[in-house]
Amino acid sequence: MTQPSLLSRAVFRLIFWIYRLRGWQVSGRLPKDRKFVLVGAPHTSNWDFPVFLGATQDIGIRPSYLGKHSLFSWPLKRFMVDMGGIPINRSKPGNYVQQVAAAFDSRDELALVIAPEGTRHSDGKWKSGFYHIAIAAGVPVVIAWIDRSRRQIGIGPAVTPSGDYRADLKKIADWYRSVWPDQRRFDQMDREPQA
Repeated sequence: MTQPSLLSRAVFRLIFWIYRLRGWQVSGRLPKDRKFVLVGAPHTSNWDFPVFLGATQDIGIRPSYLGKHSLFSWPLKRFMVDMGGIPINRSKPGNYVQQVAAAFDSRDELALVIAPEGTRHSDGKWKSGFYHIAIAAGVPVVIAWIDRSRRQIGIGPAVTPSGDYRADLKKIADWYRSVWPDQRRFDQMDREPQA
């Protein structure tokens, strides 16, 4: 892996400085395995990604995210890769899961951060892509939450997918409900999966 560019290093430092200045803190521990899908919820703000980026620097991992392959061309390519981007070509239906599984196979470490609600305006239902990626790559799903009011990020347990999506999602939803002050946010989470 190449050294991030000067611009990318400056952006990382700025994000981490703002993260620290705003008083964000992380609780919990990551698994020893350095390959996992990190699901973060609830996704309610454009600031969620920079906050998670600051938190991952705080706990010592380099996060990755999925991005449309067309964004990984000049002049953005180097910056997108430096920020942890993995280019995905969505023009071939259903193929992105295999593309991400191949990225897991080709690396010694990969912490893939996904907001499973898919949008800040979700009704709480999760899309199932994160789960299919974890199954295909043979990696656990690490649960994380963000509480903007308390400026806290929590790292929860790692869930090894069993292949029973509904049962595993119920475990994840039950954990979120146990730690999140506004449990209503997760009432729809373990309902019928979305593609």
